[in-house]
Amino acid sequence: MLLAFEQAKKAQEQDEVPIGAIVVSPDGEVIGEGYNRRELDQDATQHAEMIAIKQACQKIGSWRLIDCSLFVTLEPCPMCAGAIINARLKEVYFGAMDPKAGAAGSVVDLFAVEKFNHHPLVIRGLFRQEAGQMLTNFFRAIRQKQKKQKLMAQDSGNNSENTLL
Repeated sequence: MLLAFEQAKKAQEQDEVPIGAIVVSPDGEVIGEGYNRRELDQDATQHAEMIAIKQACQKIGSWRLIDCSLFVTLEPCPMCAGAIINARLKEVYFGAMDPKAGAAGSVVDLFAVEKFNHHPLVIRGLFRQEAGQMLTNFFRAIRQKQKKQKLMAQDSGNNSENTLL
């Protein structure tokens, strides 16, 4: 999980939402890693899990990641949960719950849908506080930055009005 946090930090350094993921083979080797890149790539599919899963598939030469585990700092969304099911990942470990888009129990639990042909073991809340705090700090910093920009824009608007008088 700590390696997933390292990936999340890479995202944060690039002003992306700090979400990181790794895929680990049955023998403990990291075969895929990824971090959120939606803004960088302007691509809605560039979630940490999707990138890590794709890299793992390429590394082993198969779309089936049987007996592999995924570690991710935030609860997977429906798209990522679908990819996890389709890739046949054995286990999913995640940190923070996602009350807005979580598909492993927060909003919906796709892993519990009986009609799907694969059901990974899901471990929720691994390093929950650290993962949640990382996201909270990120979004707090964004709000502070936006507030500062808004105040600066208002000040420059007031200054231009004063120069007209």
